[in-house]
Amino acid sequence: MNGNGGTDGSPGLRTALSGRHVRMIGLGGAIGTGLFLGSGLAMSMAGPSVILAYAAGAVLALALAYALAEMTVVHPRAGGFGAIAHTYLGPWAGFVQRWMYWVAQVVNIGSEVTAAGMYVRFWWPELPLWVPVVFFSLAMLLVNAASVRFFGEFEYWFAMIKVVTIVVFVLLGLACITVGLPGREPVGLGAWTEHGGFAPGGLTGLWLAMTVVTFGYMGTEAVALTAAESRDPLRDIPRAARGMVLRLALFYLLAMAVVVTVVPLTGDGDGSAAGSPFVRLFSTAGIPGAVTVMNFVILTAALSAMNTNLYVSARMVHSLARDGYAPRRLARLNSQGAPGNALLFSAVGLTLATVLSVTAPESAFALLVGIATFGALVTWLLIFATQWAFRRSRRAQELGPSPIRLPGTPVTTALAMLMVVAVMVTMAFTERFADALLFGVPFLLLVTASYGLVRRRRRAAGPESATPSRELTPSR
Repeated sequence: MNGNGGTDGSPGLRTALSGRHVRMIGLGGAIGTGLFLGSGLAMSMAGPSVILAYAAGAVLALALAYALAEMTVVHPRAGGFGAIAHTYLGPWAGFVQRWMYWVAQVVNIGSEVTAAGMYVRFWWPELPLWVPVVFFSLAMLLVNAASVRFFGEFEYWFAMIKVVTIVVFVLLGLACITVGLPGREPVGLGAWTEHGGFAPGGLTGLWLAMTVVTFGYMGTEAVALTAAESRDPLRDIPRAARGMVLRLALFYLLAMAVVVTVVPLTGDGDGSAAGSPFVRLFSTAGIPGAVTVMNFVILTAALSAMNTNLYVSARMVHSLARDGYAPRRLARLNSQGAPGNALLFSAVGLTLATVLSVTAPESAFALLVGIATFGALVTWLLIFATQWAFRRSRRAQELGPSPIRLPGTPVTTALAMLMVVAVMVTMAFTERFADALLFGVPFLLLVTASYGLVRRRRRAAGPESATPSRELTPSR
């Protein structure tokens, strides 16, 4: 059963994603350059104590995953959490959240494709940056324009490359720490207290690292946007949400524990594969062409994250169009059942990346990442607010609990919201993300103001109402 048609009665997105597709789409969106390259920046701020930052980030991401699963299994709507926010927080929240998230994602797409172009230039340094940017943009658009089942299968194997690389990295690292590598003695755990101690930057350095660490976990919310195209959302979404975050936390914590033990850093790298902690360990292990191998893996990571982000951004603007908050033509599906017009509209992020790759190739990546981080944090904040309202509404209507629940609510929800706000405030005190606030806050106000204009147009066209979807109940 589809169950995802629009309010106009038009056919909805096709339910063709299996459980393994849903799990890998979530991992593919979250494991990008933030782990392979951004981890070096986080370590330069916090030293070995960065593990605590990643643990805190994992707890926050796990709370987010549970909150999303709790709502999505009841309302497996196209548009995911944005459409649910419309129902429980009102049209303003649904409008602002979906447009802010769309902007965050298309900018993130731009950052990933710009990074991918930089990695290709590792092999061909004289190649103009715009050439690989345009090539990868067209390739990912074609993948997303195909059937959702093809997209899911493609992303499954694409993301698997990253997962296998992390597993190999962790196993090599554990061998290096405990028994040593050929020709090398085991390194032990001395690096945890050497090089300035466990927390050379103190609590300040540890907290500043949270801005980078939080970015590493962004993309976990993508799993909620697969519900409308999942074959069995009641089964697949809770499993995917829990399993994805636990795997992500395990990968990040084990990988960072290995890095701070084997390859202590004194700088944040240069943004290239050679500056990655992963390259340093593979080089230490004597793997031939370690930089070349990791450059390929990081290129794959960037393209996989870009592929998933393009998927979720197209679904988000498709949802906006179905609810009347974007031109109706963006809700149309192509012959493969994919939102082709919404996909092309979301390609504006790729266009932005192409322009920046020509006009500002050195600064484009860092700026785009900062802007995407602010938009994603606004999205996270509204997700937790929606989950709070969702709980209150169900209690008031005596509908009973969701099949899956975030433990400890409302206390857990309130603490998670406070942590997100704290990270947003901290961005103003970090050189890399300060500019994101200068862009993000005015844009948030602009989106809020534009809602008033859209609302007047909708009122002129007819009454405005929330559009709740069917509810799913556990099979007996």
